[in-house]
Amino acid sequence: MKSVIIMCLFGLAAVAYAKPSSTYTSKYDNINLQEITGNRRLLVPYVKCLLEQGKCTPEGKELKSHVREALAENCSKCTPAQRDGTRVVLGHLINHEPDYWNELKAKYDSEGLYSQKYEDDLRQLRH
Repeated sequence: MKSVIIMCLFGLAAVAYAKPSSTYTSKYDNINLQEITGNRRLLVPYVKCLLEQGKCTPEGKELKSHVREALAENCSKCTPAQRDGTRVVLGHLINHEPDYWNELKAKYDSEGLYSQKYEDDLRQLRH
């Protein structure tokens, strides 16, 4: 689930347009997530978009439209790059942006059905 949250949290992990078939588009799979998570100026607008506190880029809007589905379906439509990217982004939020992480959890997983089971694992991802 963490991967879904992250993916959806940023439009970063390439969760954009869902194909009628089995996976989300791979159009954004090559986005440099390390660059985004390493630069708050790039990261915060994605978070604000997901929290509906700021404007969204086209990929941010698309990401936001798939967050709940991705969480509920354990990222079943994610490509391998999107699954990996979700771990990167979620790990960063959990370890370095706890306030934003908590706000995103409250919005997209208020019952803790998805996020809790991954937090311990992702807290180990110190980067």
